[in-house]
Amino acid sequence: MRILLATAFALGAGLMMTRVFKWIHFKCPDVTAFLIAGVLVGPYAFGRIGLPGFGFASMEDLEQVSVLSNVALGFIAFDIGNEFRMSHLKQTGKTATVIGIIQAVAATVLVDAVLIGLHFVLGDEVLPLPVAIILGAIASATAPAATLMVVRQYKAKGPVTDLLLPIVALDDAVGLILFAVSFGVAQAMIGGSINVISVVLNPLLEIVCSLVLGAVMGGILTWVEKFFFSNRNRLSMTISFVIMTIALSSLEIPLGGGVKIGFSSLLVCMMLGTVLCNLCEYSDDIMNRSERWTAPLYAVFFVLSGAQLDLTVFRYPTTILIGLAYILVRCAGKYLGAYSSSKLMGCPKVIQKHLGITLFPQAGVALGMIVSAQALGAEYGGIVRNIILFSVMIYELVGPLLTKQSLLSAGEIVAPASEQAHRARFASK
Repeated sequence: MRILLATAFALGAGLMMTRVFKWIHFKCPDVTAFLIAGVLVGPYAFGRIGLPGFGFASMEDLEQVSVLSNVALGFIAFDIGNEFRMSHLKQTGKTATVIGIIQAVAATVLVDAVLIGLHFVLGDEVLPLPVAIILGAIASATAPAATLMVVRQYKAKGPVTDLLLPIVALDDAVGLILFAVSFGVAQAMIGGSINVISVVLNPLLEIVCSLVLGAVMGGILTWVEKFFFSNRNRLSMTISFVIMTIALSSLEIPLGGGVKIGFSSLLVCMMLGTVLCNLCEYSDDIMNRSERWTAPLYAVFFVLSGAQLDLTVFRYPTTILIGLAYILVRCAGKYLGAYSSSKLMGCPKVIQKHLGITLFPQAGVALGMIVSAQALGAEYGGIVRNIILFSVMIYELVGPLLTKQSLLSAGEIVAPASEQAHRARFASK
């Protein structure tokens, strides 16, 4: 009961925080309000008081509701799959693929270069070389949840938005490959030998098997939907399939010799949504109804994400220094990669100017990568964890606001009449 009360309180706190920001005229996305509310109800703020239901007293309490975060992330990926309709891909598919790969690689290369330089300046004890390489790979990942939430809240539409969501989805696959290669190199530097299976085979198996599982589940769901004539029942069946797919994604099948079949829940659910949207004649209605159903689930997801941010990382000056370097250089890599690749593909200037900024948010995928990084050992894994936790804290609080402002500047968000009048008065001065 205590955990349920804390979850209900957290959701209420997140929704009230959006009203507080409105009252003080702080024009930020709801994502930012949810995250700040999460920090307040987390174990490093109100949760310390220890009153039953008044926040989460410990990280162990948050672990008990982690299933809500996993389900929400699955539905977010499912929604992003809607952006891969064949009608859309014919127009943006090639461009989104090229930009998605180049911006991810650019962020990794730039972060690697700068952090390796810092390694020689600060010394191996402060920033080991394997850690610098791992951080470069993590830099490729973008947060699909925050981006989708901003696009939904403000009903953004236009050329930047059309490219943004497919690119964010591609980041997961590109990031997995870059992380696997960098992780293998880091392990080789520590242990003295490269494991080809962990560097190449397992990541490729994970991507391929995830797409296959998602496609199979999407095909089955499309077939099952034909037996229902009520939109309400079709939605219920879709929800059950998404949750079932998330559960199947947690499976890990060892094949022997270090080879294993694993799944990325983001890729699997994204493929499920893609197949449904391209094959099911009822997909438009299902997606519209799903969007209304998942709104409170997404709110809980971001409040819980805020509660999980570890404020103790501010104790370490070197973590802040390296974290700030990581944040600034990654942003530069994302922006320059998106700018140069969109220019290469002949995109309009509005895309060249604004797309890179919308790729700054980082959270879920990066946090998943630091779990894998713990296999490097406590010394290296701990440094990676602290730096990424610090950067995620900054990215999650500032990133959605930058995404909103970028889409607003690109003309893809219609500002309220009061805000338009204010801008007009400011411009006339």
